[in-house]
Amino acid sequence: MRYPLTAALDDQYFGRYHRRMSMTTANDDPALRRGASLFHGLADRNRLAIVRQLSAGERRVVDLTEALGLAQGTVSGHLACLRDCGLIVGRPEGRQMFYSIAHPELMELLAAAEQVLALTGDAVVLCPNFGAETLTDTTPTTTEEVAP
Repeated sequence: MRYPLTAALDDQYFGRYHRRMSMTTANDDPALRRGASLFHGLADRNRLAIVRQLSAGERRVVDLTEALGLAQGTVSGHLACLRDCGLIVGRPEGRQMFYSIAHPELMELLAAAEQVLALTGDAVVLCPNFGAETLTDTTPTTTEEVAP
């Protein structure tokens, strides 16, 4: 039996046609886990901006900070994440490190994602779970935000 107050809250927070679902994974498939990890590694606007810059060729941290207006620590952290995921590689040259895309297929994946986004219109942006309005990025992005 649903109590009236509970029913109203369920409709308000979960939608009239959605029901509460348990947060367990039905399938512990390693391929699904790897796929989720891949997309989680790309699920940051700054990392996507870095990948976009690297699609044009090798870049150093200083090149990325200047092009994106991000703090050096922010860029380095995102590069480490992308490198740990195997999506980019670093090539040392003297005291500098030049980063590039590890696999050209990554750019094909992102091009396919852009095609899907074009087909869905604003549905992804308006998604109540992962849309642009629900994303809160508290990571400092510029040097001024870190130390004004």
